Amino acid sequence: MPVHADYRPAPVFFDLGPDFADAVEAARFPKADLRFRNQRAAAEVGLDSLSEAEWIAAFGRFEPLPGQSGPLAMRYHGHQFRHYNPDLGDGRGFLAAQMWETPQATAARGGERPRLLDLGTKGSGQTPWSRGGDGRLTLKGGVREVLAAAMLEAQGVPTSRAFSLIETGEALERGDEPSPTRSAVLARLSHSHIRFGTFQRAAYLGRVDQIEALIEHVRGLYRPQVAAGDAPGLLRAVVEASARLTARWIAAGFVHGVLNTDNLNVTGESFDYGPWRFLPSYQPGFTAAYFDQTGLYAFARQPEAVFWNLTQLAGCLKLVAEVEPLTDALNGFGPAYIRQLRAAFLMRFGVLSLGEAADQRLVDAALALLREGGEGLRWEPLFFDWFGGFASAARALSGPRAKLYQGEAFDAFRFALMEHEPDRIERLEHPMFAAREPEEMLIDEVEAIWAAIDAADDWAPFRAKLARLEAARLAWAFTA
Repeated sequence: MPVHADYRPAPVFFDLGPDFADAVEAARFPKADLRFRNQRAAAEVGLDSLSEAEWIAAFGRFEPLPGQSGPLAMRYHGHQFRHYNPDLGDGRGFLAAQMWETPQATAARGGERPRLLDLGTKGSGQTPWSRGGDGRLTLKGGVREVLAAAMLEAQGVPTSRAFSLIETGEALERGDEPSPTRSAVLARLSHSHIRFGTFQRAAYLGRVDQIEALIEHVRGLYRPQVAAGDAPGLLRAVVEASARLTARWIAAGFVHGVLNTDNLNVTGESFDYGPWRFLPSYQPGFTAAYFDQTGLYAFARQPEAVFWNLTQLAGCLKLVAEVEPLTDALNGFGPAYIRQLRAAFLMRFGVLSLGEAADQRLVDAALALLREGGEGLRWEPLFFDWFGGFASAARALSGPRAKLYQGEAFDAFRFALMEHEPDRIERLEHPMFAAREPEEMLIDEVEAIWAAIDAADDWAPFRAKLARLEAARLAWAFTA
């Protein structure tokens, strides 16, 4: 299979050995209709030159890419809604390939060294960890994952990227949606698929050697600034990355839905989008999953959920490190989260920092205004209307929400925003900011996009939405 000269395979997870994964084969599907191809992401790993037939061979039939060792279903455990489950692992996916990003991709993000990137799958067939499941993915689930990842990337959230979506021609039965339904296989590009649950499995088995191997593997590949064998130092890096991710979720108005320990990874990158939602308006108790009856993973409880998961990771590291330095590292989450939340709100408003006190006033005032504005204001439009700080006052005060921008809560917000200088004000020249409404990703639009596909095989709304999200990504010009 011909690939770009910049394609550099690096199947380093395979070097950890058979204790961490199982060799598997992809399912054979009746058909392979390419529905989505992320050409920009493909260019970052030197796979953009594949023809459509070669792409389908690689991501519909999973014929091995050059230099790769074959699919591996990764082993891990996890807490699911705070209940420990030792019977997890990749049940409908696998690690398909690992490669270094291209020099151009490293330069574009301002990196000092190339990142290792994973191609993982979803819906690629049964594995030893399927637990009786069919190992498949619904086409609707694949469409939703593509949309979620595109929206989050546009909003500056560290996220996996949907890489490929191929419809596979099977009729799937599901108990929680109309069946039979169409099937698909997804590939996603991530910085790492090593989960908190990967460490939990090793700890559950009492395998100190596996914990030590994971620490060195993660440290060397993803956190080289951490000294060899420094488990507290590694935890500190994961805590900081997780705090940043959580803050970006909150600033985006995003609800992941299932923040189990197997859905958080060591690089602080969001992935595995199931019952996600974006806030329609400021609702701290808003949940994404219908089965989250107690609101454990509600919007405003996400920082609590991530911290709880980090404590489970810290507990695994107790096998190789003293409790006190691990506790110190863990306790850094709260201050890091508050610091990262301020930074995330400044990013979303497109303004520069004025210092801790002034930045916090802006966060507090924005949340108060969102609370008061309710369904009329909504979450995303506030950031759209006032992007660029007070330089956008005329645009915001003549827009569709002008009548909401009055009263005491707005006065406090306006004062806090006026204090901050715009950051890269030239971004306001992008045509997106001439629109009256921002790009949102509310559930009614998601359902409408799927309805067009389901009823008439009409992919035009899906493609149009992705095109608008790409325009938004370029307009915001955030860095994840």
